[in-house]
Amino acid sequence: MSTETIAQAAPLTAKDFSSDQEVRWCPGCGDYSILAQVQKVMPTIGIPRENIVIISGIGCSSRFPYYMNTYGMHSIHGRATAIASGLKASRPELSVWIVAGDGDSMSIGGNHTIHMLRRNFDVNFLVFNNQIYGLTKGQYSPTSEMNKVTKSTPMGSIDHPFNPAALALGADATFIGRTMDRDPKHMQFMISRAQQHKGTSFLEIYQNCNIFNDGAFEIFTEKATKPLHALFLEHGKPLTFGANGELGLRFDGLRPQVVTIGEKYSADDLWIHDEKDFYKAQILTRLFDNPSEPGAVFPRPFGVFFTADRPCYEDMMALQLEESLVKGAGDLDKLIRGRETWEIQ
Repeated sequence: MSTETIAQAAPLTAKDFSSDQEVRWCPGCGDYSILAQVQKVMPTIGIPRENIVIISGIGCSSRFPYYMNTYGMHSIHGRATAIASGLKASRPELSVWIVAGDGDSMSIGGNHTIHMLRRNFDVNFLVFNNQIYGLTKGQYSPTSEMNKVTKSTPMGSIDHPFNPAALALGADATFIGRTMDRDPKHMQFMISRAQQHKGTSFLEIYQNCNIFNDGAFEIFTEKATKPLHALFLEHGKPLTFGANGELGLRFDGLRPQVVTIGEKYSADDLWIHDEKDFYKAQILTRLFDNPSEPGAVFPRPFGVFFTADRPCYEDMMALQLEESLVKGAGDLDKLIRGRETWEIQ
């Protein structure tokens, strides 16, 4: 019986993507939610388990491959992106997923991250951001806020933190999104969107570390504060938020401005989100640092900031190799001699 026939007879479920390994994260960790949503999405993408590979680095999140009933690799600190790039280059037919934490991907692995993004391999990159080093017991990370008191910064961190979405946009990523562990439906939607994108999809996931950084994102996740502080982006729709959608964003010249709908402005005056607009995406990713006039408070965006079509590295590499064979350029001796030779007398 063919794989296709088996799939039609017995569709895969989330349980089929759950391994026999005991999940060993701290009770209450946001990683549980992310794992559950990935397992729910996987049966919907139409790819056999044997063609899915999950590669991780080092950190709490990096235990992820153990818990997925797919192929996987628990690699080395910061190098999951490099290993995934090599795998995709050699086996382009595989669905490759990368799991890394904020420390893993933004610190020791920062250089690998930006180069994978600019090369645009067709891989899915899930960054679990909890703004702390959890596995090594609570040191500040590249995304920790300034003045963060931790075991490694007892007087408060003086580092300016990375803004992962802005970093990805600066590296010319072709898909940039953000979601959170405590909004399962939105996370499932964003994981699906990331998988559908042809190219490197960069998805930042706010993930609560209830042991070493509990409540870091509660202003965006709690029922009482979420409506005023979380802005959900929808392509082609105005940017509105608030308990009843009564607030919105508009442009005052080139500056974003929070307005109340129905007083001086209507929905027609609001900023309409366009996922293809690179320049407005720059502003959206910066609704993070609050760079405007003192006292202004912007909501934090969640959803797809930006998406673009660009050739994938592995496709261009295959084409180049094919062209070299057609042109008869596969002469190793000639390649070693190179274009420039000289004689020593």
